[in-house]
Amino acid sequence: MSTHFGPDYVRALAPYQAGKPIAEVAREYGLDVANIVKLASNENPLGIPASALQAMQAAALDLARYPDANGFDLKGTIAAKYAVPQEWITLGNGSNDILELAAHALVEPGQSVIYAQYSFAVYPLATQAVGGRAIVVAAKDFGHDLPAMAAAIEADTRLIFIANPNNPTGTFIPAAQLEAFLRLVPPHVVVVLDEAYNEFLAPELQYESTAWVRQFPNLLVSRTLSKAYGLAGLRVGFAIAQAGLTDILNRIRQPFNVNSMAQAAAIAALNDAAFLQQSAENNADGYLQLTHAFDALGLRYVPSFGNFVLVQVGDDDGAGARVNQALLRQGVIVRPVGNYGLPQWLRISIGLPAENAAFIVALQRALA
Repeated sequence: MSTHFGPDYVRALAPYQAGKPIAEVAREYGLDVANIVKLASNENPLGIPASALQAMQAAALDLARYPDANGFDLKGTIAAKYAVPQEWITLGNGSNDILELAAHALVEPGQSVIYAQYSFAVYPLATQAVGGRAIVVAAKDFGHDLPAMAAAIEADTRLIFIANPNNPTGTFIPAAQLEAFLRLVPPHVVVVLDEAYNEFLAPELQYESTAWVRQFPNLLVSRTLSKAYGLAGLRVGFAIAQAGLTDILNRIRQPFNVNSMAQAAAIAALNDAAFLQQSAENNADGYLQLTHAFDALGLRYVPSFGNFVLVQVGDDDGAGARVNQALLRQGVIVRPVGNYGLPQWLRISIGLPAENAAFIVALQRALA
């Protein structure tokens, strides 16, 4: 006789599938770790900023002590950078933590959560983990159909997830469209604006969403230091929202969810404008390098505003998996997106010029 633990909606969860680690691919395919190129997880190919590394080394001297549970200095840096009160900031163990905190704090079993088709895999996971009911709105040109999402709001809707730019498709919603959408959302429905890739936007597309936080008490802006700031391994994210929302999130947030070294590195990285600029420039150059190659190969891709490109590698539903395996055998790790309902496509993170070039050569062989 088998014993079942936990509610049905938790047992039905399929765990999040992360990008393959380099060491795992080396073991599976008998490859040299040094020759493997990983373009699977939208990490910063420049690595960790030197400023953050120095801050971590200093913080390491005090690791016998617990971290500052409230993250006073880190919140102070964020508050200064975005011109918001510290009381509006929630710290997260990566922005995934923020997304899950929002679901746990705001959604009761059976209540509905809205997100778009082809949007970040954590949205359905966070919804299902609390017993929420997902309303998945069909994508428009691989991105968010905001009028349709507004029309999908029901009496029991408590949360709407919007990623801008969107992962895994890379699409972008202009500021004017987002602001118009926010005006349509009832005040009891919280909008989580997930801006994990905001720093990669061209200057003319940049907007400051914290201005909307001042207007809309039901808006929560989520940011991460895992991408442009190069701190993926440390897990630092944060949310900005008015005090009413922030208070609810902090009631269930684990008190030491951002460790001492992560807090120190985050402060340094947020103040390192030169590194951020270098990341943006490498990304812009790498985007052209990849998309020029896709054009030359006659491959369809979705114009991207993040640090990755979604590219179609075949017409049959086995294409993504088949080409992915051919790339892995050559020591190139990319991201298959069949779990997003895109089995003909692969998501390619933008790397250093040499890494992009190695991928392009491997892709040509895989397609041949």
